[in-house]
Amino acid sequence: MGIEKTTPSGQVLYTPAELMVTAAAREIHDGDVIFVGMRLPLLGFQLAKSTHAPNAVGVYELGIVRDTAAPEPILTMGDLPNLYRSQWLADTADVMGLLQQGLVDMSFIGGAQVDRFGNLNTSYIGPSGRPSTRLPGSGGACDLACLAKRHIIIMTHEKRRFVPKVDYITSPGYGDGPNWRKRIGLPRGGPARVITTLGVLRFDSQSREMVLASTHPGVSIADVLDSTGWPLLVASDIQETPVPTADELSTLRQFDPDGFWTG
Repeated sequence: MGIEKTTPSGQVLYTPAELMVTAAAREIHDGDVIFVGMRLPLLGFQLAKSTHAPNAVGVYELGIVRDTAAPEPILTMGDLPNLYRSQWLADTADVMGLLQQGLVDMSFIGGAQVDRFGNLNTSYIGPSGRPSTRLPGSGGACDLACLAKRHIIIMTHEKRRFVPKVDYITSPGYGDGPNWRKRIGLPRGGPARVITTLGVLRFDSQSREMVLASTHPGVSIADVLDSTGWPLLVASDIQETPVPTADELSTLRQFDPDGFWTG
């Protein structure tokens, strides 16, 4: 993720991580209430708030709610600039209550495995009785996947991560397909996009299967298919992911001047 894209003369244009942050930021609509995650989502909210979504509101797991971008660069959601002049300093239970009330428009989630219907696994790899690898677990990710109006998945795109069926559903996507969420009683939501190191994927409105919508510059459709563990659907109008604009890059680099998350 850290290899910089350059011009023929060697001038740095953007890093792959900066492209992913920009793609994530563009999913935020003006006025959205966003449950902001760590790492790239942390920067994605800052970027959206400072460019095309000035009225977006950020909700952070620690209990922070703010309607302005943090005034200085932050590496974690608990850094002091993120607390400065926030609208609300509460605790995790309070902000999870916002989810339960249906007040969160979008959240960001990652995982170790994702399948064709957007189900995420952060629990274990291998059979349930004798897993080969134990993972951190849900944290608040299951709540986000169940209760936000939509969520965005951000992951490294590798065949071992993009599997036909996850070993365990930690954070539900569309289960086994159409109407699954409604059938099991989830009141709203579902994954809207998957932003990866290779491209951007969406979900078919009928089958609820993942569909390749765009490939990043320099990435072929074959590259994505080779890195996916099932016959991935490809959109008929597939495009190239738009690169960050000069304004987006300059703004983003104000929030991560040393490239801690995006270098």
